[in-house]
Amino acid sequence: MFNKNLILYCFFLFIAPALFANNTPETLSFAQAAELAVAASADLRHARASQHVIEGAWKWGIREYFPRISFSVSENDRLQQTGADSFMKNYGINLDQLIWDGGRISMSRKIERMEIGLSSVKLDRTANEIADAAISAYRNILSSRTILEIKKAALTVLEEQRRILNEEIQLGLALPVDLSAADISLADAKLDIYSLELDLFEIEKQFAELLGLETLPVLTEKIDINRPCAIPSASAAAALAREQNPNLTEARFSITKREAELKYISNSWIPTLRFTGNFGLSGQRYPLTRYNWSAGISIEFSNPWFQNRFGAQAGWEAGASAQPFSFEHSDRTAVLQNSFTPLPDPASGFSRQQAVLALALEREKLGTFLEQIGRIASNAVEKCVLAEQKRLLALEAAFLGKERCRVEEIRLELGHITRLKLMETIIEQTQREISAVQAAISLLEAERELEKFLDLQSGELKKISEANAASATNASTAIERRGQ
Repeated sequence: MFNKNLILYCFFLFIAPALFANNTPETLSFAQAAELAVAASADLRHARASQHVIEGAWKWGIREYFPRISFSVSENDRLQQTGADSFMKNYGINLDQLIWDGGRISMSRKIERMEIGLSSVKLDRTANEIADAAISAYRNILSSRTILEIKKAALTVLEEQRRILNEEIQLGLALPVDLSAADISLADAKLDIYSLELDLFEIEKQFAELLGLETLPVLTEKIDINRPCAIPSASAAAALAREQNPNLTEARFSITKREAELKYISNSWIPTLRFTGNFGLSGQRYPLTRYNWSAGISIEFSNPWFQNRFGAQAGWEAGASAQPFSFEHSDRTAVLQNSFTPLPDPASGFSRQQAVLALALEREKLGTFLEQIGRIASNAVEKCVLAEQKRLLALEAAFLGKERCRVEEIRLELGHITRLKLMETIIEQTQREISAVQAAISLLEAERELEKFLDLQSGELKKISEANAASATNASTAIERRGQ
């Protein structure tokens, strides 16, 4: 029994922490990187927690519709030199209920709800930006690793050519100056590799910190330089942008908010009606035999130029000689009061004009953006098309460069060029292959910019393009059938 407990103790003390402490995944895809980056963002967590607190406070704002009840207790003691001493005790309960305020509380809560919704949308956009930053860093690492592999492969070829050149010099078939030039080329290639390895190490370290990981797992995604471009037409992109562009959605939301604010200010002249009531017990000693209660209404008119409050109350008050809670020997009371305040806040008289100007500005911004959104969408699509053309040209250049290297090898065997010239051609071909990788990355970045403009998730652009292509094919097929 003792040995069994000792084994369990050792397991939980040494083995279990090692098993549960390492939460680093073995492999990492684009989607996993985005999720880890969002989960590891401290600023985003704090913003979401603050958003949750604000939403909770807004829910408790419904308290404004319910009555306000207050309790009061007091004792007024008086010791007199002449006459009897007084020890008056008072207990009271007051009720104040809003009946009508012209819908100001309701509109105020709607405006607050709009602000909370807009804040929530901004949080979602922030999360998407963090995810995009993680995916972009992921692609930078893939690009750097691919370029590093290309340069290392070229260095291996150059070292082999340098070895052959050294043998040719020993046989008297080449000049020693060619060997010096080859050594300089090799030194430059090694320096580029060391510099790239250093940059790659720093990028990987920053990427791991962005994901909240200690070590970077195996990256499963690859860069496909042969992947074709998948984008919708300019008209389809413009139509989709008019529907769900995030900036356009935010502009429409701002107009709705400004309209609500203008309505709130325009209705500020509507009077506020409240119901008030109170009940009190008082007396010199317990049990308290004197009581009073009353009920009434109050009406308040308020605007920048004057403020008027009118109140009316009626109730009953019973003395010590009356039977407790009896209306037969009680006194009836009534109170009317009115207060008038001229020019309480004249500066607020310009609030409506300011709200009108703010609404006009938001509408003008929306109109301007609607005019520009089609052109912006077309430019984004054109940018993707140009990036695709650049990728195709880079691939063609790499293919032709490869053929040129093969031709240069034949010319070297025929003695038309030197081996140093062949090494220069290999270095040029390396740069062409690197350009092809960079062109593929540029195409991915251009597509992602278009996706963000259309408020799409990463990879959804291809699905929309395929759907549009299928729709166009079906339409053309239907037209052909009608013609037949």
